[in-house]
Amino acid sequence: MKITDSFYENSRKAAVWLLRIESLILVGLVLYLLLASVFSTATWPSALIGEIVFGLIGATGLFFASMGFARKRSYGRAPAVLANAIAVGVSYYMITGGLLAVGIPLALLGAATFIAALFGYHE
Repeated sequence: MKITDSFYENSRKAAVWLLRIESLILVGLVLYLLLASVFSTATWPSALIGEIVFGLIGATGLFFASMGFARKRSYGRAPAVLANAIAVGVSYYMITGGLLAVGIPLALLGAATFIAALFGYHE
């Protein structure tokens, strides 16, 4: 079976949008954490600050990875594949822990983005 250039192009376009969606989801989670910290007392403020900072770093990284795919450059591929491989692993533990409402959507989004990022660039 020969993979055509249109397959790679469609995968690249999908990777751009899926990475941007993931980035927006992380920004939404960061906003939630910020609002939750304003309206309630955090038990571990340093852990909350760490989650907010790493969420912002992750969202920024995913957005720059999507820009790499949009510009047809290879620099976004490795971080996108790695981040989504980690997301699929995290979703596995969420699902086995009974958190199906979060684990299943994360697994589907992570797997779709992983595949799109894997095939979204070729020379």
